[in-house]
Formats: sequence, C-alpha cells, structure tokens
Amino acid sequence: MQSEMHSCAVRCCDDTRKQPRMDNVQGCIDECATPLLKAQDYMQHELGQFQVRLQRCVMQCNDDVRSLIPNNTNEADMARFRNQFERCTIQCVDKHIDLIPNMMRAMKSVLSSGPNAMRHA
Repeated sequence: MQSEMHSCAVRCCDDTRKQPRMDNVQGCIDECATPLLKAQDYMQHELGQFQVRLQRCVMQCNDDVRSLIPNNTNEADMARFRNQFERCTIQCVDKHIDLIPNMMRAMKSVLSSGPNAMRHA
C-alpha cells in the first residue's frame, strides 16, 4: 500500500501538464495517501478494540475477586485472593492470545479488500 501511495504521488508530480498548479498537485498527492491513512486508522481501531476487550476482562477479574474479600482479611487470605486474581488474569490473556490468529486473518482480509472495506464504528 505504501509503495502504491508513493507511485501515485510520483504520477501526480510528473503529470503537471494536466495539473500545473501546486495546490492541484498537492490535492492529488493527498488523494494518493487516503487508502494508506484509512488502513492505518482501521488497524489502530481494531487493535484498540482488542486492547479494550482484554482490559475489560482483567477488570472483571479484579471486580470478582474484590467482591469476595471480607473487611477483616489476614495476610494469608490476601495472598490467596491475589493468587485467584492472577489465575483469572492469566486466563484472560491466554483467551485473547488465542483470538489473535483469527483477528489477524480478518484484518488481512479487510485490508486486501481495499479502502472501502475499512469501515468501523
């Protein structure tokens, strides 16, 4: 995509007979960059959504364990609760790591479909 963007920009600069004004050339170059910018935006959005889902899972672990801790908790019990939180967190991370291959395939598919396929909420 980056190579195509640069090739397109070169054509804009070489084609000054049709677009002799600098602002027209710049507009053409900006249009060349649009697909790459959309792809970058799409990737940032998808990775951000992945990060948010992982954070929510870890926060749920935190909430679940906190709800189990009584007011008068000794150090041994706190260690047990920390261990429970860590196990839950590891499960979250493992679950999300398992999602990465499918997520990558889906993102590659969208990227190969072109800029118009890169819509997100």
